[in-house]
Amino acid sequence: MRIGIACPYSWDVPGGVQQHIRDLAEALIELGHEVSVIAPADEDRPLPPYVVPAGKAMPVPYNGSVARLAFGPLSANRVRRWLRDGAFDVLHVHEPSVPSLSLLACWVASGPIVATVHTAMRKSRWLLASQPVLRSALEKIDGRIAVSEAARSTFVEHLGGDAVLIPNGVATRRYRHAEPFDGWPGTGGAIGFLGRMEESRKGLAILLQAFELLAADRPGLRLLIAGNGDIDEQRERLPEELRDRAVFLGEVSEDDKVRLLHSVDVFCSPNTGGESFGIVTAEAMAAGVPIVASDIPAFRDVLRDGRAGELFATGDADDLAKAAGRLLDDPARRAELSVAALDAVADYDWGIVAGNVVSVYETVVLGRTTVGIAQ
Repeated sequence: MRIGIACPYSWDVPGGVQQHIRDLAEALIELGHEVSVIAPADEDRPLPPYVVPAGKAMPVPYNGSVARLAFGPLSANRVRRWLRDGAFDVLHVHEPSVPSLSLLACWVASGPIVATVHTAMRKSRWLLASQPVLRSALEKIDGRIAVSEAARSTFVEHLGGDAVLIPNGVATRRYRHAEPFDGWPGTGGAIGFLGRMEESRKGLAILLQAFELLAADRPGLRLLIAGNGDIDEQRERLPEELRDRAVFLGEVSEDDKVRLLHSVDVFCSPNTGGESFGIVTAEAMAAGVPIVASDIPAFRDVLRDGRAGELFATGDADDLAKAAGRLLDDPARRAELSVAALDAVADYDWGIVAGNVVSVYETVVLGRTTVGIAQ
């Protein structure tokens, strides 16, 4: 099958949707399909052979973050050319309500179209205000996928209709084994974090507060933190006497991300909301690292209501410190959660998830012509 995938967010910037699309494309290629992805990206940046760049993206505030999107006549022309040259059997757009390439592809294309919704939000002003404009594009979609119940609820509430639930995939084999960083986790215990540091909803500030509470009675405890953002600004959130016990790696490669997960005793997901699935948490599960996560619906689902990881009251640094402390003090409980996490994350392996996505493709393609340009 020839599959065209539209990515709304800049390929150059790390993000859960971009990673989902990358892993899906590679899983589909491994299954024998031909895949082309169009995404906002600088043309002089190295890209996988299946990615077609659509030019630079513009930063736009969206869902508590800053999304880098491509929209306008130039982007529309590039999408049109990509569709014409691709002669795809099916077009798969991600986040079609976001003003970027996926929405443009829906407007431009005719033929079988599948959409995946990742976002979980309540009462979006953008979605409510733009419904009349979006309707002409979204009514062309034949198959709808949501990565979580939260994402499905967002889609139904704002845009109507329904969607089949197919969760995010995880390349579980990629995370299973890695060499820890030199000297980690150490004898005093280590807690890990991975996420965009400048986004308050990722919860790093809450983890730093919890670390301050924990560190008083644990002189060897350290933090290992990776992600985009101002490292000096984040380090200064800690008391001066604790700053040398928090190691900030900045943005890391895929290989070093896996090494980070194998370098800590406990991984923390302190997000305050806006997550529809929690891909980083699932990746930590695939590494077998015990997890303490905020009690938001996305994490509650993937952690099986706390059976595959500890949950703490969202936004509560004191409760996070207590939950992390219990795990640090209980190696047997950590081992138990590691086994439970590996068992739970097996349901999200890309070998299973990609097959379910292909089933949706096959349903919408049946008896239809290939994707073309709408007249």
